[in-house]
Amino acid sequence: AWYALFFLGPLGILALFSVSERVGFSTVVYTFQLDNFRDLWDPLYGQVFWRTLKLAFFGTLATLIVGFPLAYYLARYAKHKNLLLLLIVVPFWTSFLIRTYSWLIILDQDFPLFRALRSIGVVPDDMRILYTEKAVYIGVIYNYLPLMVLPLYAALERMDWSLVDAAQDLGDNALQAFRRVTLPLVMPGVLAGSLLTFIPLTGEYLVPVILGGDLTVYAGNLIGTQFVTSRDWPFGAAIAMVVVGAMTVAVLLYARLARQEEQYGG
Repeated sequence: AWYALFFLGPLGILALFSVSERVGFSTVVYTFQLDNFRDLWDPLYGQVFWRTLKLAFFGTLATLIVGFPLAYYLARYAKHKNLLLLLIVVPFWTSFLIRTYSWLIILDQDFPLFRALRSIGVVPDDMRILYTEKAVYIGVIYNYLPLMVLPLYAALERMDWSLVDAAQDLGDNALQAFRRVTLPLVMPGVLAGSLLTFIPLTGEYLVPVILGGDLTVYAGNLIGTQFVTSRDWPFGAAIAMVVVGAMTVAVLLYARLARQEEQYGG
């Protein structure tokens, strides 16, 4: 009942809007037509979806590259694991909005760090990060890194490290032992962290608006514009349904990979 009320119900309403028609400025006529989906074939919207996928893939890959060494250190070498885990989780105690707004100060050209880097010639005087795609990527990595680290840490914490030692005793170097032993065993954590990061990134709205200055349009911004500004709820719902469909494919792919890992001992 909970699932039907809070997930299937709203999703059904969204699907109903997506095949409806807007009349006038904001009146919705409930009918069945696919014009809203046909309009999405415009190359302009294709660029938006491609840009969104690029952001999602980049954010997932970047958080994995940054988060894996951190999770590895926490699981195998850290002496004060609880304290370090607390420091990773602490940002979640603050509003996502406030955490994102804080980067407006950090990425500003007049921030002391940038002034110091300019004074020693590390960065050019005309370098600007705020309100660019670079700022969006930085904000995404910062905000979503814990979602990648925690599943990785959970998978690494359950590992039997004697298997790595055995692989090295049998002739593997550190890189070979990592590739042949560690990585297959923690692959469920990699997949879970990637899924937890990739799915919300496809609908990310706040980071592009705040740090990107709403100058670069992603799917989340486009949906918000259709619902709030243009008042074209059917077209906004159609865009949202495309995003939901893509995420459903990603979840099904994850479930299949997870079953394979479980079946073959990953």
